[in-house]
Amino acid sequence: MKALVCILLLLETFVFVVQQQVDGGLNENEISQQISSEDGRQNPPQTDTLRAEASTDSQQYCNLGIPDIHAALRELTATVTEQKANIRELTATVTEQKERNRELTATVTEQKENIRELTATVTEQKEKNRALETQQTFILEEMNKKSDEISNLTLSQVELRKENRDREIAFSAALTQSSSEHIGPFTTEITLTYRNVFTNIGNAYNPITGIFTAPLKGAYMFRISVYGHAPTTAGASIYKNGERVVIAYDIQAKDRENSSNAVVLILEVGDVVYVSLWPKTRIYDNQNKHNTFSGFLLFPLR
Repeated sequence: MKALVCILLLLETFVFVVQQQVDGGLNENEISQQISSEDGRQNPPQTDTLRAEASTDSQQYCNLGIPDIHAALRELTATVTEQKANIRELTATVTEQKERNRELTATVTEQKENIRELTATVTEQKEKNRALETQQTFILEEMNKKSDEISNLTLSQVELRKENRDREIAFSAALTQSSSEHIGPFTTEITLTYRNVFTNIGNAYNPITGIFTAPLKGAYMFRISVYGHAPTTAGASIYKNGERVVIAYDIQAKDRENSSNAVVLILEVGDVVYVSLWPKTRIYDNQNKHNTFSGFLLFPLR
């Protein structure tokens, strides 16, 4: 029983010392004092005989196969000190690793921010590209429209030129080319042939027959001039499809006779216009070309 008490005392002292060593360390004197203090608490005051017997028995039993407590404590202290050093190194390593982790986290965060900025830049560039493609498509469409318009305008101009060429109708002619000549008088009207042609755009006037044939429906203007020598009367008429329209007429007792007249006629395609010499009248012409017949299309009609 006493041996068990001794062992318990030693164990309690050992645990206390280890705790103190872990918390801050104890020297050997403190350990001895702690053992004495623990011994006093575990053994209340007894008689001198019992104390002596307990001390003798405790010393006797504690010395039976029990290692040196001081050596064990020193070894334990060294182990604890070594563990504390290891803990400090481990703590430093952990702290360093945490610092590296923080740096890595900062780097990752920075990279994420760079990626976000790059993504935003790429998105913006894509948007610009889409806008540029839309603008290019619009420009191409407008260019195609303009090209079509130009093509249509070119075709229209070609057609208009062709139509205008078809509408370019005008003529002017005189009776003779160079010789002096009296024509008339006759008992009936005769169609005059103006053989000296100045202009015949559209070839609507026939210098052989003296007849103008309308190639287009439209408004036409015609003009005649007559010249003669008195006392014979000088006169000529403009006819449309065999009907007299206007007359140029002059009568003088002596000297020269001059007259002219003009008219605007609405002609259908195929209508004819010509000049007839008035009955019993006479006209004179020479290189000065006094007697003329002219006409031209003012504007076409639909």
